[in-house]
Amino acid sequence: MKSIFQKITVQKVVKGFRYLKHYGWKEFIIRLQEKMEAENVPYEPWYEKHKATAEQIEKQKKQAEKWNDAPKISIVVPLFKTPETFLRAMIESVQAQTYGNWQLCLADGSGAGDEDADPKASLVQSIANEYASADARIKYECLTENQGIAGNTNAAIALADGDWIAFMDHDDLLAPDALFEMVKMIRQGFHDEDGLAATVYREDGNDYEMLYTDEDKVDMDGKTHFQPHLKPDFNIDLLRSNNYITHFLAVKRSLLDRVGGIRSDFDGAQDYDFILRCAEQAGAIGHIPRILYHWRCHKESTSENPFSKQYAVDAGKRAIGEHLKRLGVDAVVTPTKDMGFYEVEYPLTEQPLVSIIIPSKDEVETLRKCIAAIEKSSYGNYEVIVVENNSCEDTFRYYGDIAPQETTVDGTRCMEGKLAGGQRICVAVYMEGFNYSKLNNFGVKFAKGSYYLLMNNDIEMIGNDWMKRMLGSCLREEVGIVGAKLFYPDHTIQHAGIVVGIGGSARGIGDNMFVGLAGDRSGYMHKASLQLDYSAVTAACLMVKREIYEQAGGFEEQLAVAFNDVDFCLKVRRLGKLVVYEPHVQAYHYESKSRGAEDSPEKTARFQREIEYMRNHWIGILKNGDPYYNPNFSSVYNNYSLKDNS
Repeated sequence: MKSIFQKITVQKVVKGFRYLKHYGWKEFIIRLQEKMEAENVPYEPWYEKHKATAEQIEKQKKQAEKWNDAPKISIVVPLFKTPETFLRAMIESVQAQTYGNWQLCLADGSGAGDEDADPKASLVQSIANEYASADARIKYECLTENQGIAGNTNAAIALADGDWIAFMDHDDLLAPDALFEMVKMIRQGFHDEDGLAATVYREDGNDYEMLYTDEDKVDMDGKTHFQPHLKPDFNIDLLRSNNYITHFLAVKRSLLDRVGGIRSDFDGAQDYDFILRCAEQAGAIGHIPRILYHWRCHKESTSENPFSKQYAVDAGKRAIGEHLKRLGVDAVVTPTKDMGFYEVEYPLTEQPLVSIIIPSKDEVETLRKCIAAIEKSSYGNYEVIVVENNSCEDTFRYYGDIAPQETTVDGTRCMEGKLAGGQRICVAVYMEGFNYSKLNNFGVKFAKGSYYLLMNNDIEMIGNDWMKRMLGSCLREEVGIVGAKLFYPDHTIQHAGIVVGIGGSARGIGDNMFVGLAGDRSGYMHKASLQLDYSAVTAACLMVKREIYEQAGGFEEQLAVAFNDVDFCLKVRRLGKLVVYEPHVQAYHYESKSRGAEDSPEKTARFQREIEYMRNHWIGILKNGDPYYNPNFSSVYNNYSLKDNS
């Protein structure tokens, strides 16, 4: 208790009141709990263990000297009254790079040339000239006036003559191997051996045109590291939710020339706007999963008050909106309660028929609840296909109530009826034993819709706009599958996307993220509450285009119970389509009510066969890692905690 009170400072109390005023009591308590939780693996010792060693640094220098075809990287930095200590540390972190073919371009808007110049401005000019005169790789220009963050950055770009342009803030630090790692990736080129690399807008051979790294924060002395930001490979839906790329960013000069420079009318989110424009036109976009950039930020700074920067939030919203309009998408962009984060609601450009496929056995009340929730949907153009699988006679009496018309379709017994809203409901009888893949492949034969919504009978949808939200995302040309956020009955999270290659109980094949997290919590970097792309989502509630389902060959029937959804999603990913997690589509999942536990010898043996199937068919991603999951995260825990390499 004493240690807790020792950590309380005036600055933290002030910041706490800001949070309370902005979020209200409930959200304030949630965030307080998140802040007080201990890290599974403490970051500072982890960072010390993973940063480049002295031996590696020397080895990199020797290796870089042999790269005859290596590009010049121009690092552009806008200066504005930068404190001396920070300015020197920034410049010297660039000079300490193990890769030497760089250029540092400093554009100074401090106003040193004014008659009534601030002494700080003259000091910046003096320091910059000192370094520039001693190192020909450093170019410095004292601007006649402060042109703002965008204008000053563009002035720095104008000084650059490198093949690549990298962006850095005036008081931040680079790890010594930052440029080496970037050039190493550039020289290797883009490769997608298994067809599962994170999707980009267009392919441009194997040339990278845009690179970014992981980052963390350092305190004012530049020694204490905290808040690591470990990023996925390129994730367009996450990028539309938040500028997750930020630092350290480098773009090919030819790409910058195509998209133009930094735009001042987006000040506050000028980097966000620039990154979105680059992402639209870039060929391959590369991610280096190493902490190579250190963002200087005081843990207790009272000036770090995001709630005072509403202009930046508004600029970010406009940046996303204009980005979507350039792509011909008229979506609604809304800032979330978390500053700097957004949600995008995609329009229903058409009103297609959605076929909802529900495998079911007995559990009449569960199925009744499932269908009742569907009927509350504000989107009415749907049909329900119940795939009946060996239920008792009492269940058939219920079927007779909802689908009284007996018929036969291609030798299959069916019952047809109408829901209260006039939608078709069909009960198709499947006589063989339980096989989830076969049940869905069987069910779609009776579907008339151009979109399939696969749903377990123990799902209860929440709200009434969920089908519109799901369909809006699924209508996008680049999207193949949309998944939902699922809760257990106690409102803890059951599913918030699937990462392939992790999970203890799943033998490292794949696991749901954030299982057991309180439903009102958003998790690491708010990922439980953000639209983003995953390699897979659960088929307990999954929408897919009919044509994509058919192109992927439906569900693999050798996977009767486990991993069939992961396998299906990976097949869709291999078709070049995105799998999108839509957290605003929510449901309760009363898991495995129809089937019970997986604890018999037969079920255990079947589970092992399914594991072996996945290991044999998806060797690449299981070996190399999920592109949407940073390799520095744990392969055991599902909460984005650091990998424990001790």
